[in-house]
Amino acid sequence: MNFCWVTLNVTNMENSLKFYHEILGLKISAQFNAGEDREIVMLGEENGAKVELIHNKKQSIPSKAERLSIGFEVESIDEAMELCKNNNIQIKSGPISPNPLTTFFFIEDPDGNEVQIVQHK
Repeated sequence: MNFCWVTLNVTNMENSLKFYHEILGLKISAQFNAGEDREIVMLGEENGAKVELIHNKKQSIPSKAERLSIGFEVESIDEAMELCKNNNIQIKSGPISPNPLTTFFFIEDPDGNEVQIVQHK
């Protein structure tokens, strides 16, 4: 069994795409409408796990998913922190190094979902 994707219902597709695609750099692997009021965007590598963003214009969703955290690995935690700073993304906590080989920090996406940025050495 392989993990395929995680689905996030978003309140604003444009803001979410700016965050996940333009800032974090996830590739858009598919983008389509699923009916008149629902837009879906799949982000990630072609043969890898994806982040699925769904925006339903007629559905009211909570501002964030409770107890959800998504993690992304980066090559440089310092560069990732600078990227956040340059894009006015507040670091909610960290950087934290629970051991000499791992460092991470937390930010939030446009809907308030927790996003962990981690570097493994």
